[in-house]
Amino acid sequence: MPKPNIVLLSCHDLGQHLACYGVTTVNSPHLDRLAREGVRFSSSFCVAPSCSPSRATIYTGRYPHSNGVMGLCHSEFGWDLHPTERHLAGLLAEAGYRTALVGVQHETRRPHDMGWQDILPFGTCDEVARRAAEWLRDARRDGRPLYAQIGFFEPHRNFDFGGAQPDDSLGVTVPPWLVDEPSARAEFAAYQGAIRKVDSAVGYVLAALDDLGLREDTLVIFTSDHGMPFPRAKCSLYDPGISVPLIVRWPSRGWAGGRVFSEMISNVDYLPTILDAIGVPIPENVQGRSFASLLDGRKYAPRTEVFAEMTYHDYFDPRRCIRTRTHKLIANFSTAYFFMDPSQSWRPATITVHPEEPAWAYHPHLELYDLQTDPLEFDNLADSPDHADLRDDLAQRLLAWMEETADPLLHGPPPSPHHLATMEKLRLRRG
Repeated sequence: MPKPNIVLLSCHDLGQHLACYGVTTVNSPHLDRLAREGVRFSSSFCVAPSCSPSRATIYTGRYPHSNGVMGLCHSEFGWDLHPTERHLAGLLAEAGYRTALVGVQHETRRPHDMGWQDILPFGTCDEVARRAAEWLRDARRDGRPLYAQIGFFEPHRNFDFGGAQPDDSLGVTVPPWLVDEPSARAEFAAYQGAIRKVDSAVGYVLAALDDLGLREDTLVIFTSDHGMPFPRAKCSLYDPGISVPLIVRWPSRGWAGGRVFSEMISNVDYLPTILDAIGVPIPENVQGRSFASLLDGRKYAPRTEVFAEMTYHDYFDPRRCIRTRTHKLIANFSTAYFFMDPSQSWRPATITVHPEEPAWAYHPHLELYDLQTDPLEFDNLADSPDHADLRDDLAQRLLAWMEETADPLLHGPPPSPHHLATMEKLRLRRG
């Protein structure tokens, strides 16, 4: 059978802040329609609440501490995929696909080595959508199946990028873990405006697929790298930091109809699912697992847990977690602040309900939360005698995962590329 086209759309910092995920104040009609026409996952998670590590996992099917991207790729942060890592673009190119990167990628410093045959420039989401549509129109003429990796910068801060305007036309939703005050409402109005721009860009790409007659035989995947760019979300292992949208549509395969799956999915599973669905061998070192059989209505063993991690973002803040349907255990390996604040301003316009004074709150060793009775993850049960057995069971499972995946954190703090580069400069100056 002919292989389908694949269009993988992603954006920064979205979390699940969409109408189809229950946030009724967000204008996202095109993504809502995609969810109605395709399949939506309600319990979808990323492996890292930080841009580069999460994206590196999406495109390798391997955890950040395994693929080499334990922090940001750009500027002096300097993280990159190990030279031996295989990117989805390269795997698909070997399988006969014509491949393109359109817009943002944030998983490597070596984009020309990843397997993209065409690399189109970065720009606003409107510009990226237009370039993607033009590429689809031109590339389909050579007869090969197409893979387009389309990356939008928005709704990353600053929220007015590309001329996005605040949107409170349907009201504003301030999540309950943040203080609902005028400054927060202003920030969320701006954030909703940026999301509306992304939604419009997604709609442009979907319309292009329709116009080109590619709709039925194209696997469309929409996701984000991690949670919202607000305190206690992005850069944290609480659910607002690791919950992401996942919407899939492939009409000719039957991945359609507006179905909603509640099974837990991790974005380490995307690559093996894509390869499994199109009949391409999955590399042996891939750490995710395919959920294609779930979408096909065949036998599928649901995940009993997902794992997530932070090592570096703005600074070294090593954390690991295991999340089940009902509980979460977070292990903190430093005495850093209670959460890393991604607000990128001196006095954040949005502050947390808990802890009330983040500047004076630091990591405990372990955090244990009952997600059924405490979905906001405020009440740490790690030292509760009544929960000792549960804590120990989750701790053993988390440690076993770290050992199975050869997590370098088992042996102490891994040096960052910046650390190594500075040491090299010191050695050179010593003569």
